[in-house]
Amino acid sequence: MFKRLALIAVLLATPVFAVEPDEVLSDPALEARAREIGQNLRCPVCQGENIDESHAEVARDLRLLVRERLLAGDENWQVMAYVTDRYGEYVLFEPEAKGANLILYWLGPVALLLSGIGAFAFIRSRRRTGPDRAFTAEEQARLDEILKE
Repeated sequence: MFKRLALIAVLLATPVFAVEPDEVLSDPALEARAREIGQNLRCPVCQGENIDESHAEVARDLRLLVRERLLAGDENWQVMAYVTDRYGEYVLFEPEAKGANLILYWLGPVALLLSGIGAFAFIRSRRRTGPDRAFTAEEQARLDEILKE
């Protein structure tokens, strides 16, 4: 019983591809390349899904376009360049680290570094500052009384 439930859980956990049977290429090598490219292209409508997982019409059009370019003899990078020229860098899940994209690539690590430096400086300054004076005899007696209770 447990094995059946585990098998069902594994089958449900696998990604569901929206690639229709009429889109699949007859050449397994070309189809594998198309799937590889499709995993790296974002659906312009769904935004969080790649074109192989999306059921949107534009994703279907992109899947067909990728397969059409592969059948025309394009290399993977040529297909990616063609789609990027047509739809913009937004469709890439991993845009190139150049130009304005460098800001996005470096913003997270720089912010983490600056916040770490700020936290270190804050903690260090808190250690240096202590009470300006010692307790008076009356305050010390009151503190001893409270601690005895």
